[in-house]
Amino acid sequence: MREMGNWNEYFIEYLTTDREAAIDYLQLTLEEYLADDDLPFFLKCLRTFIASQGGIVEISKRTGVDTETLLNMLSNEDAKQLLDTFGSLLKALKQRPVIEDTHAKHLTPVKHIPTSQ
Repeated sequence: MREMGNWNEYFIEYLTTDREAAIDYLQLTLEEYLADDDLPFFLKCLRTFIASQGGIVEISKRTGVDTETLLNMLSNEDAKQLLDTFGSLLKALKQRPVIEDTHAKHLTPVKHIPTSQ
């Protein structure tokens, strides 16, 4: 019989296998943060999403953002000012954030081709 993991492990596995659910989860997480300003909860949810997408190192590779920078952003209040400013901007423009998968489901993601410096 397979041993059960904890809820967070199960949820990360679920988000890993269902890309649409992962995008919906990220959308909901951002909307909740903009509604209630609960930064610790938002960062916890963001860490869950990142874990489902391969973890910090993988996201760092995909985005080109240094691993240490991402870790700092997810572990302290430095992100609060940026997120608050972003939220204020969206509210002033009467916009709601929309997170969507930009790749069609039948296409594979485009690989980044390094350019010479």
